Amino acid sequence: MAPQKAPKFLFIPVSSAEGIGEYMRSMIIADEVKRTWPNAEIKFILSEKAPYAAQCPYPAVLLEDTPTKQVKAVNQIMSDYLPDIVLFDASGRKSQLVHAHKLGAKVIFLSQHKRKRSRGMKIGRALVTDCHWVVQPEFVIGPISWLDRLKLKLINKPAPLNIGPVFTQPDASTQAALLAQYQLTQNEFVLFNAGSGGHKVNGELAADIFAQAAHESYKASGITSVMVFGPNYPNPLPELEGVVVIPQLNNQQFINILAAAKAAVLSGGDTLLQAIALHKPTLAVPVSKDQPPRIEKCVSEKYVISCETKSEAIGHKIALLLDPTLANQLITSLARGEQLNWLDVAMKELAFLLDLG
Repeated sequence: MAPQKAPKFLFIPVSSAEGIGEYMRSMIIADEVKRTWPNAEIKFILSEKAPYAAQCPYPAVLLEDTPTKQVKAVNQIMSDYLPDIVLFDASGRKSQLVHAHKLGAKVIFLSQHKRKRSRGMKIGRALVTDCHWVVQPEFVIGPISWLDRLKLKLINKPAPLNIGPVFTQPDASTQAALLAQYQLTQNEFVLFNAGSGGHKVNGELAADIFAQAAHESYKASGITSVMVFGPNYPNPLPELEGVVVIPQLNNQQFINILAAAKAAVLSGGDTLLQAIALHKPTLAVPVSKDQPPRIEKCVSEKYVISCETKSEAIGHKIALLLDPTLANQLITSLARGEQLNWLDVAMKELAFLLDLG
C-alpha cells in the first residue's frame, strides 16, 4: 500500500573523482522510487569533486568532499529536509546515522564488501539502522559469523540482507533504439567497460588499457567492439578502427547494451555482477584493489574468466571468450545461479518501511 503523504528520500552515496558504483546504484533505486511513487521527493548529497555530480537529474546538494567527511553539513541538510528514508550507500559516519534516526527517518545502509559489512553491524550503527543491504551475492562475500548473528539477535536487529546486484531489467524497445543509434546488431559485438573511467592501474588509465584491447580484439576477430568510457574519463575520446566509442551510458542504457552483446570485458565492480545475472559470457579485469577477491570468487564458480590488467593479456583471453565451447560452458554455469530481480526486493523493503512510518 502506498503511503498517504509524499515520501521524502535522501540518497547519500560515496562520491569521488574515481568510482561511480555507489552513485549509479542510488540512481537506479531513485528512478524506481519515482516510478513507483510519482509524488515522492528525492534529494541527493554528493561531492562536488565527482565529475557526474553536476549531471544528477534530481535536486542535489554538492559538498566540498565526500559526504562521509562532511558530518556537520550532512546533518544540517537532514535537519532541514526531514526525510522519511535516508540511504547511506557505503557512506556515513555513525553520528550521521544517529542523527537521521533521531529525526525519525528510516535508515538504510548499503555495504559492498566484508569490511563495510562489518562496520554496518557494529552495535552503535546497527541500533540506528532499519535495513542493512549487502550489494553482493552471498557466494561472493560469504555468510556473517555466528557471533555477529547472535549479537544482532540480542539487539533485535535483522541480519544484513544480501540483495545482490541492483539494476533495471532490459526491455526490447530501449534495446532496439540503442542498437539503431550505434548501428549495432544483437549478438555481433563485444562490450568493453572499465567502470567509471577514472581508475588508474600502474599510472595508466584502465579505460585506455581496455580501449586498446578493444581495438586489438577487432583486428584479431573482425567482431565489432563497443567501448563505454564512463563519466569520470578525463581525456578526449580516441578514434579506433572497429571500435564504437561511447562516452557514457546510464544504467538502463548500459544494461540493454550488455544484454545485446555477444560477450563483455568488464572491471570487477557492479557491472560484473550485473553481467552474471544476465548470463553474459564475461572476461573480468580488476581496476581497483577491492576487485580481485570478488573476481576470484566468480571465477571459482565458473561464472567468468579473468586476467591481469594489460591489453595483451586481455586480447589473449578475449579469443578464449569468443570460443563457442567456453562461452557455452560459462552460460551453463551461470544458469545454475539464483535468479531474482533484486531491485524488486529493495522496493518491497522500502514500501514496508514507509508503511511503518
